Amino acid sequence: MPQARHADATNHRSLDPEIPLSYLEDIGGGHRVASDAAASTHMPGDAMDYANCRSLPAMFFAQAERCGERPFLWAKADGNYTALSWNDVVDRVSRLARGLVSLGIERGDRVALVSENRPEWVIADLAIMSAGAITVPAYVTNTVDDHTHILGNSGACAVIVSTPALAARVIPAAERVPTVRAAIPMAPVEQRSAVAVHDWDAVIARGGEMPDDTAERVAALGPDDIACIIHTSGTGGVPKGVLATHRNILSNCLGAYRLLEMLGLGDEVFLSFLPMSHSYEHTAGLMFPISIGAQIYFAEGADTLASNLIEVRPTIMTAVPRLYETLHQRIIRGIERERGLKRRLFEAAVTIGRRRLHGNRLSIGQRLADPVLDRLVREKVRARFGGRLKAMVSGGAPLNPEIGGFFLALGVTLLQGYGQTEAAPVVACNPPSRIKINSVGPPVEGVEIRIADDGEILIAGDNVMPGYWNDPESTARTVNDGWLHTGDIGHLDDDGYLHITDRKKDFIKNSGGDMIAPAKIESDLTLMPEIAQAIVFGDRRPYLVAIIVPDPEFATQYALAHNIGPDLATLSGDAGFTKAIGDAVAKVNRSLANAERVRRFIIAAEPFTIANGQMTPTLKVRRHAIREIYDPALDALYEGKGIAA
Repeated sequence: MPQARHADATNHRSLDPEIPLSYLEDIGGGHRVASDAAASTHMPGDAMDYANCRSLPAMFFAQAERCGERPFLWAKADGNYTALSWNDVVDRVSRLARGLVSLGIERGDRVALVSENRPEWVIADLAIMSAGAITVPAYVTNTVDDHTHILGNSGACAVIVSTPALAARVIPAAERVPTVRAAIPMAPVEQRSAVAVHDWDAVIARGGEMPDDTAERVAALGPDDIACIIHTSGTGGVPKGVLATHRNILSNCLGAYRLLEMLGLGDEVFLSFLPMSHSYEHTAGLMFPISIGAQIYFAEGADTLASNLIEVRPTIMTAVPRLYETLHQRIIRGIERERGLKRRLFEAAVTIGRRRLHGNRLSIGQRLADPVLDRLVREKVRARFGGRLKAMVSGGAPLNPEIGGFFLALGVTLLQGYGQTEAAPVVACNPPSRIKINSVGPPVEGVEIRIADDGEILIAGDNVMPGYWNDPESTARTVNDGWLHTGDIGHLDDDGYLHITDRKKDFIKNSGGDMIAPAKIESDLTLMPEIAQAIVFGDRRPYLVAIIVPDPEFATQYALAHNIGPDLATLSGDAGFTKAIGDAVAKVNRSLANAERVRRFIIAAEPFTIANGQMTPTLKVRRHAIREIYDPALDALYEGKGIAA
């Protein structure tokens, strides 16, 4: 059949590559996107029977039978989004599954998958499971050593890799691991290897020549079989392989369905941006959309996300807090440069929106102004997200309630949730009918939460992993009597909403015996326009110290104004620049208890990034890695060196 096409009818320029969204240019006029509902092509029928579905491939094939020729996976080709239908994907999944079996891959074997988000990622994942094997996703940012660890830890017998550039890191790692017998690149590679290299198209063609026994293999899968092994992000050390069963992920899909049906689920459109190798996107951005027969569009990258949002016009999108933090800071900085009516309208929309969010009574003037502001300001904010967005879900790390409230006040439905890889991963989420943005919401259906005597959050339910791959000691420490010990500290309020305080292992106990949660302090610091990132230390020490990454735009503007180099090494030696950062830290200190105040700090040599190993692929700070790098400098802060706040 001819492939469905979605023409790029607009001529959008790429916006800021760090946070590629800006609506400021449109306040008060200009570009608008109609907020009509998604096209009504949704197939009638009952919702997925999650409780009786035996496996993820079974769910996919059942949904594909209903959806048939409807578009499913969309990716850019020659400047336009082009779709594969559900039937197209069924055909390719079935043939690839048989091709994998022809290479000797057996039930229970592990097959690694290293690829950026694209239709082939989905096809490979479903084909591996349909063959009876287990998918082992890995991040495209991994080094050769990282890939060696994951391939070796999982005992993978094969690896599927997308591009020659990724193959240049994956295949050398595969050569180090005796269990790996085959590599299957999606694009031709020229490098020689001791591992047998099989062309992707050739494996699919080979599978097409074999008898079609896919249905029998899928029928043999059970809910408690392992679907995938997803390695933890490594924030606390070496990544561990989390075993996720079909039941684990299906139970999460049911929880997500119950949550989002409050929005009136129909023909949903997801924009996939986070890596599918992470459990959050794998469940919420792939398996859940499959379960409701949704369309999935793949974003091209960070620098095109703004134009992709307007092209795709998603109804649901998942993202991590870092996206919202940077967007918030960019919008605030842009508004501060504005004068006159545009700025007053924006500030009024935020003020009135926050009052309504907190349940405060609006004055007569505010009640009259609110619908006007919705049309002049909030509608244009929603248009920058495509115009028909029902909800954006924030997960993967804590979201500062100040930032969450900012977007809610501007008319963007933002649902903060909470989860862990060990819980498939969704545990809790704010329902759209009653959002408490300072919480992560109540547990989703099928999940039970208990707070231990020391404040640790414990979780039970069908979403809890059976354990870590080949690591019974870590499993025994983490799951006891069916309860997952999350390592997070929190409490449940009177309405059953979960509030996260901090990571148990990240708590700082100073030399005076005070217990301090660094996450809130770090979050408050990064709300300052001069500060992009911050990390706080002080365990068994008399006071807190910090490593500060200045905001790049603030740093650039300061360097231009003072005719000095914009690099952090030069700026950190400039008295005026360090005073400006110190003043920002001091401003935050004034709102903190005495023990929580940062007394001295250093300016980081470089931002915390994925590339330098100081952040995970889902943009969480690797505290232990940063501590190792800056240990001497941090110690020196207690000897009177560094910058006083």
